[in-house]
Amino acid sequence: MVVKKSVTGFIISVCSILFSCAHSDKAIKTTAKPKNSNDMLPGPYETKSTKNFSKVTGWQNGAMPIAPAGFTVTKFAEGLEHPRWIYVGSNGDVFVAESNTILKGLLKFGAKISRKIKTQHIGVSANRITMFRDADRDGIPEQRFVFAENLNQPFGMLILNNHFYVGNTDALVQFNYKTGDTKLNGTGKAIVSLPAGKHNRHWARNIITNKKGDKIYIAVGSGTNVAEKGLENEIRRADILEVNPDGSGERIYASGLRNPVGMDWAPGTNVLWTAVNERDELGDELVPDYLTGVIDGGFYGWPFAYYGKHEDPRMKDQQRPDLVGKSITPDVSLGSHTASLGLVFYDKKAFPAKYSNGAFIGQHGSWNRKELSGYKVVFVPFSNGKPAGQPEDFLTGFKVEGSSDSEVRGRPVCVALLPDGSMLVTDDVSNTIWRVSANK
Repeated sequence: MVVKKSVTGFIISVCSILFSCAHSDKAIKTTAKPKNSNDMLPGPYETKSTKNFSKVTGWQNGAMPIAPAGFTVTKFAEGLEHPRWIYVGSNGDVFVAESNTILKGLLKFGAKISRKIKTQHIGVSANRITMFRDADRDGIPEQRFVFAENLNQPFGMLILNNHFYVGNTDALVQFNYKTGDTKLNGTGKAIVSLPAGKHNRHWARNIITNKKGDKIYIAVGSGTNVAEKGLENEIRRADILEVNPDGSGERIYASGLRNPVGMDWAPGTNVLWTAVNERDELGDELVPDYLTGVIDGGFYGWPFAYYGKHEDPRMKDQQRPDLVGKSITPDVSLGSHTASLGLVFYDKKAFPAKYSNGAFIGQHGSWNRKELSGYKVVFVPFSNGKPAGQPEDFLTGFKVEGSSDSEVRGRPVCVALLPDGSMLVTDDVSNTIWRVSANK
């Protein structure tokens, strides 16, 4: 299990280990200049930090998400309870984690937070995994099963070596599993305890294995916005952890990632990429969320710096110039406050060639910006394993354009691929999974 470390140990010994890697000061180079590159960022507080929670109206009068010409959008599933994440098994079974932010003390923040609670369903977590089976592969599942219940804010899922793994907020849990099972038996075995204490702002725990299947990577977001509750709350947080499939051998693979959620391997490479939610309350245009290749041993700034070596003024009393100097600039800006969560590389053949090996990112959408940002799925083209262009809109229509009341129809989260090359997108406030397929 996990050996606890002191705050001093966390800041000194862990960070010194992280930076001993020979490649930790070299970011993966992109052939495209990010929209908000390192020399174009505004200063902190150039605009007022605004709480602007969206008002969810749902998909009314037959409205649907909008894909580019040549694609069709259909409903794959509905009637779920806050579907957040998807894992697709080798046989095509689709596993959906239904989980949510738990209410706790949010009501004390007043009317604006209350609007968020009412319209975005914060407060109750189904703590369930539902499984769908589409045996004839026509894009409409014939069977639906309650695959697992009584979990604890489940998120990431993984099938490996006759085991089904679940990333609960407080543990990596391992169950016995064989292909075709429609229900998990037993309570499972917690093989890695994960931090989920009093301050657990970022509760999602995504998981992924490497190509060899001998390591599991666990994304653990920070407990707070910018360590305002103390660094002692952030031990083993804002990290991607690496463990063996039995839970042993834990080490920090990369750190300083405020809230890494989506993870995937760029096709044809051994490079892990992640979509990261950056910090809030520095203004409308700070700080950009980003997509980045993850360097083993790399440090990405949080909480001391952002987007490279920009010092966070809120950390001036605890500043670490040594860490700021080693902070890696990420590869691709995804826009400020977009809540970029989902990530999948397109390694199928059904979509047009321009999408081959590129990255799709699900943007859940902003709350800390005067004008809403995100609320869509974007695409980043790749060439030879590196970004080769700017993010472009792929699936829109979630935001009600021109609304004076910040209205949205839905909020995309996860993006996943079916064996036939079509894409699934979770919409966690309309409780729907959308399917995007290329026209034949």
